[in-house]
Amino acid sequence: MTKSADFALLTPEVLLDVVEGATGIPLTGLTMPLPSYINRVYEIQTRAGERLIVKFYRPRRWSRNAIEDEHRFLADCAQAEIPVVCPLELSDGSTVGKMDNTFFALFPKRSGREFEVNADEDWTRLGRLVGRIHLAGERRTPKERITLHPKKSTRDDLDYIIRGEFVTPEHRAVFQDLTERIVESISPLFEGAELIRIHGDFHRGNLPDRPGEGLMVIDFDDMMIGPPVHDLWLLLPDHAGRSRREIDLLLDGYEQFREFDHSSIRLIEPLRFMRIIYYLAWCARQANDYDFRANHPDWGGESFWQKEILDLNHQYQVIMEHKVAWEEGRFFGE
Repeated sequence: MTKSADFALLTPEVLLDVVEGATGIPLTGLTMPLPSYINRVYEIQTRAGERLIVKFYRPRRWSRNAIEDEHRFLADCAQAEIPVVCPLELSDGSTVGKMDNTFFALFPKRSGREFEVNADEDWTRLGRLVGRIHLAGERRTPKERITLHPKKSTRDDLDYIIRGEFVTPEHRAVFQDLTERIVESISPLFEGAELIRIHGDFHRGNLPDRPGEGLMVIDFDDMMIGPPVHDLWLLLPDHAGRSRREIDLLLDGYEQFREFDHSSIRLIEPLRFMRIIYYLAWCARQANDYDFRANHPDWGGESFWQKEILDLNHQYQVIMEHKVAWEEGRFFGE
């Protein structure tokens, strides 16, 4: 059965029956699909009027253990009084349900507007939040989550892209040679780097600001083992060399709760390259889905890969410029 066929089974009637069966909670007929790039997410309603969110995980993307890793991280954050949305317990006492080969979880609905950074204190506030999350993150090691490292997660993503022949023949050799050179160049920078549980997708879109309550952190779906700086650079407005002020403000807040290895700042631009590869592999894994093709009709064509290679070449130049600056004892951009 294909991935798209698995999700095609999620008719409103089926998903309501599945949730009612797993919870024993009577539901109304409301099934409102919500934007989600890779999973299937719906807002539903109990007959008592409570709104809930049910997330069906993309089949074969995560194992049960990996999803439980996500839920355990959320529980650790909640225990540390970090504002997160924890999954609800199902009738069997677990937080992970299953429909055929598709796992799902149920959450209370929480909403808010995207957080806007308008002042120095906003950056410091974000840094404090990340520092608190990482205090919870260092408490334990997940069972089955990826390790963010050039020779682990990035190499796996590149193997998937290349072996799957997603790159057009005209550009395949150039893409493979360029990405291999970048991986070899950046890998030594990760030797000895601290690796802990991190959010993995910590951008402002995942930080709703709730009136009267403050910031909430959502979408731990991409949680991983990685360097703490990864949860900071995604907040930056530009490359590291043009974001020195924002980096300093973030770290002012972060270090109120947790020590930070300042040498890991040199990982920011390599991590940006790794994020590009991660996203390409993420797209490749759903390239045959009807919805993906409808929304990304140009993905994977000749012009697409031509542009990707240009962007990767540019990122390689930035990485090498920053590497030289660091070796010379300069902050990027000085």
